[in-house]
Amino acid sequence: MINLIKKLTFLMVCGLSSLLIAQNNTEYWQQHVDYTMDVQMDVETYQYTGTQKLVYTNNSPDQLNRVYYHLYFNAFQPDSEMDARLSTIKDGDKRMLNDDGTSRITNLSPSEIGYLHTTTLTQDGVNVTFNEEGTILVVDLAKPIAPGAKTTLEMEFKGQVPLQIRRSGRNSAEGVALSMSQWYPKLSEYDFEGWHPNPYIAREFHGVWGDFDVKLTLDKKYTVGGTGYLQNPDEVGHGYETPGTKVKTKGKTLTWHFKAPMVHDFMWAADPEYVHDVVPMENGPTLHFLYKNKPELQKNWKDLQPKTVAAMEFFSKNVGKYPYEQYSVIQGGDGGMEYAMSTLITGERSFGSLVGVMVHEMAHSWFQHILATNESKHSWMDEGFTSFISSLCMNQIMEQNKENPFEGSYKGYYALVKSGKEQPQTTHADRYHLNFAYGIAAYSKGSVFLSQLGYVIGQDKLMETLQKYFEDFKFKHPVPNDIKRTAEKVSGMELDWYLTDWTQTTNTIDYAIKEVKPEGRKTKVILERIGLMPMPIDILVVDAEGKQETVYIPLQMMRGEKDNPYPNLDRTVAKDWAWAFPTYELIIDKPYDQVIGLSIDPSQLMADIDRENNVWQAN
Repeated sequence: MINLIKKLTFLMVCGLSSLLIAQNNTEYWQQHVDYTMDVQMDVETYQYTGTQKLVYTNNSPDQLNRVYYHLYFNAFQPDSEMDARLSTIKDGDKRMLNDDGTSRITNLSPSEIGYLHTTTLTQDGVNVTFNEEGTILVVDLAKPIAPGAKTTLEMEFKGQVPLQIRRSGRNSAEGVALSMSQWYPKLSEYDFEGWHPNPYIAREFHGVWGDFDVKLTLDKKYTVGGTGYLQNPDEVGHGYETPGTKVKTKGKTLTWHFKAPMVHDFMWAADPEYVHDVVPMENGPTLHFLYKNKPELQKNWKDLQPKTVAAMEFFSKNVGKYPYEQYSVIQGGDGGMEYAMSTLITGERSFGSLVGVMVHEMAHSWFQHILATNESKHSWMDEGFTSFISSLCMNQIMEQNKENPFEGSYKGYYALVKSGKEQPQTTHADRYHLNFAYGIAAYSKGSVFLSQLGYVIGQDKLMETLQKYFEDFKFKHPVPNDIKRTAEKVSGMELDWYLTDWTQTTNTIDYAIKEVKPEGRKTKVILERIGLMPMPIDILVVDAEGKQETVYIPLQMMRGEKDNPYPNLDRTVAKDWAWAFPTYELIIDKPYDQVIGLSIDPSQLMADIDRENNVWQAN
């Protein structure tokens, strides 16, 4: 097999010499929120109270008469939508199930459930009408918010941290006391499509960027880490203080004051047994590591730190500069989950697994927390793109030296096709019939979208596309058309067909070498398109002397050609193949008895579902 991955890896390591300058989109707008919160946590009852002042800026052209908040913790109650879905889906998440396969949520006692309730809410000092509907708070405003106007919403709320069942919660399986994600009343996003008050059933999130000012008061024995820059390190200590400072604490509690600029979420975690390590990066952010003080964890978590530095450098070079001054890797949760400026990961893993989950969740910082596609509608743009860049990162920093770092993603996609359970990637994240179908569509097929795009437009153009996409759309909630249009601008090709077939249908790719026969002193090859999805075709030709060369058949609807991906081999560019014709006749300028082998797509980056019919060998 000819190895295109070496060229791609070279481009990733060396970087591109230049980027196209982002174009200003004067029609784009997005909302803005500024949160000020003061929260008191009782670590004995796991109940908390808080105040929230939210300044909301309506940058839309629309008058708003209503707003929505997410109350995520209400999902962790018997008879919630999350409980119902977990009880009815055929392949429920095992982390959320009892040994007998029943939902862990169903039998939670009143002291074990999660809840988040609004007790008072005003708009610019005037009481408003609000109604709690599961995990969504519906608020009818006292007065409309005009386009370009601001309003101040002030709330008192109370909550209870549920037993750790999914992502957030208390007393995880690894003994972490508080994994506080999706813990506060969070304003729903309003964009060009309207409101997005998705109930919390299982999966993904969408948020409004803004500035957070958060004070957390809890038992002084607990070390806290997460989103935001700590404003009072010399008051709280716990490894945050200036070296040489003697921290003096009075009373039983400490107040931790964090500020986080331009983020769309705020996570924190706390435990009385956290070890806190700080690793400043040269020309990069300061890294924080918080993990349980267990002897068996020490070596892996210490060894994780230089790998985290390497991953941060890799992503910043090959996607775009990380815009914050801090990133925290924190033991908590139930697997791995990305948050603003931080991640929660389970820590009792092998070293390779620990690095792998760190790399994946850190990569989300670019695709979920800086680009921030609506994950509920386009989960593949976050999970898939994250999987793609994570595979390349792991291949480098862990010296895996895989010939194809994306092999696992292709295998996952082929398994999904073979199962007959595939649904289009346009399916809402909560609407997949099976978790199996969702996971592969979002992660594997989403990753292949990019690696296969490199096959279509060329590896150098792929990486230029990815970097331009990040630069043009950071902090802008891009949609699928944005990555497609970026690739078109970089490559000069028309790619609507690619986005349509790959993401909006379950059409598959299947090209075959149907027949090879003499044609005078030449060789006729009849190719067949069996699958419905069109693709350009690379064919490797091997003659009797062992010489290799390639033939490139552009797809007519691309209206363009990629550069030769095999610069060390001669290439012939054949006439375009128009999709409506199911067969194509190719004439090779070699006698039939001199052609000993033909192979469609020697790179194996085209996701052809039947590779057995891609190869022909002379008898």
